[in-house]
Amino acid sequence: MKQKGSLMHSRPLFRFVIVAALLLGGLGAPAAQDVTLPNQPDSLKFAIIGDSGTGSSSQYKIAEKLIASRAKFPYEFVLMLGDNLYSGSGPKDYRKKFEEPYKPLLDSGLKFYAALGNHDNTDERNYKPFNMGGQRFYTFKPKNGVRIFALDSNYVDPPQVEWLEKELTASGSDWKICFFHHPLYSSGMHGDETGPLRKQLEPLFLKHGVDVVFAGHEHFYERLKPQKGIQYFIIGSSAKLRKGDLAKSELTLYGNDREYAFMLMEIDGDELFFQTINEKGQTIDAGSIRRVGKVEPAPSRTTQPVIPQAKPTPAQPGPRQPSK
Repeated sequence: MKQKGSLMHSRPLFRFVIVAALLLGGLGAPAAQDVTLPNQPDSLKFAIIGDSGTGSSSQYKIAEKLIASRAKFPYEFVLMLGDNLYSGSGPKDYRKKFEEPYKPLLDSGLKFYAALGNHDNTDERNYKPFNMGGQRFYTFKPKNGVRIFALDSNYVDPPQVEWLEKELTASGSDWKICFFHHPLYSSGMHGDETGPLRKQLEPLFLKHGVDVVFAGHEHFYERLKPQKGIQYFIIGSSAKLRKGDLAKSELTLYGNDREYAFMLMEIDGDELFFQTINEKGQTIDAGSIRRVGKVEPAPSRTTQPVIPQAKPTPAQPGPRQPSK
């Protein structure tokens, strides 16, 4: 796919000045002030956005807070959960919906890792800044003891299943993290559609000890109760919202369909900390989960379960209920 232009394209000067000032903390960096993860020097730090590629003001607001948070929390990469480019994938779309909002991060050399959503063109896998290596599904190891798997939930065909089984078997990592677009569990409008995908992927996750799964597609944020020992998050509200769509269920530990959001993640030993931040730079959810070590295989649980921590170390404020 032929791409025109470069990352040097920018929006009007005032937007560039605002983003640059946020990156440097020049405007008070509200999101950076709200970062409360442990922020340990040797931990693995990363960020997550989902359903982000609209080119709208909401995408740019979240991008500004994402950029500002890095001033205090130096995350090493960003996961993109699909629907990276809505309504087209031409050169202008890449500029407006990716290169411009995240320009300071891209200019700094930060890597983004994308998964494909149902609104994405499969040719996006060839776009170098998405770091997909021309593949619909891939894996990378950002740090010893952690391996991350990007899947294509649009079409889980036999080659992908075979690849995933092989890679999970060979990973040997303490933390196994998967990210893709369509959720396996959800309390939203797509909740009734999750069964077929769950039937395909969950047995492999359980067999090989997957710990955490991130998905988008639903335009809200939901932290679910661990299902069979696996922690699931939905973060599909980094540029789009479907207010009133989250029907909190027995699956829900915390959910928010009223505010745009992105996530910060930190892995320190056997504990994974998370913080979810809205477009105003305010924390709407925070906490941690802990790996409890390997257990005997069973159809009802993963071989490497996690447990939410009531009082993470250090203690977090917990979810903030948005004002009506």
